[in-house]
Amino acid sequence: MEQLNQKMFRATSANIWIDEVKDLPTPNMLFSEFWVENEICILFADTNVGKTILAVQIANSISKGIPIEGFKMEAEKQKVIYFDFELSAKQFQLRYTCEDCSYENKYYQFDENFIRAEIDQDYEYAFGKDKVDAIIKQVEICALENDAKIIVIDNITYINDDVETAKFAAPLMKSLKTLKKTYGYSILVVAHTPKRDLSKALSINDLAGSKQLANFTDSCFAINKSSREEELRYIKQLKVRFSGLLYGTDNIVECNIVKKSNILEFEYKGFGLEQAHLKERTLEEKEQRLIEAKSYKDKGWTNVKIANHFNVSEGAVRKWFNKAA
Repeated sequence: MEQLNQKMFRATSANIWIDEVKDLPTPNMLFSEFWVENEICILFADTNVGKTILAVQIANSISKGIPIEGFKMEAEKQKVIYFDFELSAKQFQLRYTCEDCSYENKYYQFDENFIRAEIDQDYEYAFGKDKVDAIIKQVEICALENDAKIIVIDNITYINDDVETAKFAAPLMKSLKTLKKTYGYSILVVAHTPKRDLSKALSINDLAGSKQLANFTDSCFAINKSSREEELRYIKQLKVRFSGLLYGTDNIVECNIVKKSNILEFEYKGFGLEQAHLKERTLEEKEQRLIEAKSYKDKGWTNVKIANHFNVSEGAVRKWFNKAA
């Protein structure tokens, strides 16, 4: 009974809530409107598209207090802790090494504010069934010890292989949300997308475990490979709470992946239309898509549901069926 008498909620006038926080500073942008302070943000992409390259570049920018060219960064120079579950120390070193440079310029010089962390091999095999809780607790300890308010986790799949399922994704994201609220952390989570149709526009549904991961994140953006050039990429905003959605289908950010001397990074090119970067479907692929769409129609799916499945407009689905009639 004693627990029942304890209040779980604080309920008061909406005006009081506003009055209490109106003088607090507006969160600073860390990577334009894609990610701002005190947010959990997800960055996702397919394998070998460059999500780790961009995540390190963002962390590097914050650690130096210098914005990436073409993007905004309002926060002051500060410590960033990068939990690297993706690359070995040697792989990381090679990305930031110039083999043809003089020794003085051979290795890229990160700021001392850039702190990289990886799991000790002896510790890695000690995880029991509570692997997620153990890692999140160690993330908390490491961030506190290094006095870092900016956290990057690359890649979330390492923490839990079953992140695609609601059963595991929701508790993981809730744990990160608790860290954010407790310490005022800004957390960038790098995730992946399963193999996808490159003729389709990027969607929040492409994020592995999209429903639960997307529900608990404040913002989300993705990188896709352009069909036009091998090193051309575009960045698309998929969820935002800080502002309006500025970098959607009609205003994606175009970048090249380049190796500049001793650093591999995204180089800003400008803005464009997502459609210009998507792969053209062959006639055979279009016919197969129509067959699939008709099978869903026969199962009782609405045009809207079919459109969401293919990540196109409802009008586009109507055109498919009208042409086939």
